[in-house]
Amino acid sequence: MNINFLGLIAASSAFLGIWLGHVSVRVIERNAKTLWQPIVIAIALGLALETFSLFTNYQLLSTAFGIIGITVIWDAFELVRQEKRVEKGHAPANPSNPRHARILAEPGSQATTVDLLKREPGR
Repeated sequence: MNINFLGLIAASSAFLGIWLGHVSVRVIERNAKTLWQPIVIAIALGLALETFSLFTNYQLLSTAFGIIGITVIWDAFELVRQEKRVEKGHAPANPSNPRHARILAEPGSQATTVDLLKREPGR
């Protein structure tokens, strides 16, 4: 009986890629003075991982590189969407970040510094 690890590798890669992407998008968007640099880096890293996925002969490694690579490319787009969440008040703004300070200072801004994920349940 042969054991096929492809499903396990695919599931693990998807879980880790999405989890790390979610956390890194929040942290990078909160702290980056400009977004274009992290976006370019994420796209380049994602394309590099996709290239490695295409040229490796090892199926398990190809699967992991492919899934993580496309997740990193998606995270580049999520950085822009996260900034829009900050503008709408759906994610906390960082007042020490010049981009967020500008958003907070705009008249009629819905941005907030309150992190709704760090509150007591039911409040």
